[in-house]
Amino acid sequence: MARALAEAANAAARGEVPVGAVLVQQGEVLAADGNRTREQADPTAHAEMLVIRAAAARLGNDRLGACDLYVTLEPCTMCAGAISFARLRRVYYGAPDPKGGAVESGVRFFDQATCHHRPDTYGGLGERESAQLLRDFFAGRRT
Repeated sequence: MARALAEAANAAARGEVPVGAVLVQQGEVLAADGNRTREQADPTAHAEMLVIRAAAARLGNDRLGACDLYVTLEPCTMCAGAISFARLRRVYYGAPDPKGGAVESGVRFFDQATCHHRPDTYGGLGERESAQLLRDFFAGRRT
């Protein structure tokens, strides 16, 4: 999670919402990145989407069943869908997102009968640090 937090801080430095993600397989980091929606003018360039794409390309496989995702914010519905289709084994996330999250909040994507694959999910890892990065980022935007 420390690496995901560093990626989130890098995203904030680029003017992006500070969310970072790391995709790991058997202890090896396959991909790490932060949000790049503004930089790429792409609303799908969430940190989770970027690392899933990079890891799939690196492994040459769209199924990432032996991989674990570490992300600083509860994934949204789009990212939860990608996590499910990629068949990720586990998802560890930091801060909950009552407004846009889809794991423990909102639609609770993985609890739906139509969900193709349900990863093991663990929230609250690095929650304080993740939430503080977000608070600091948005406080700077509101002044």
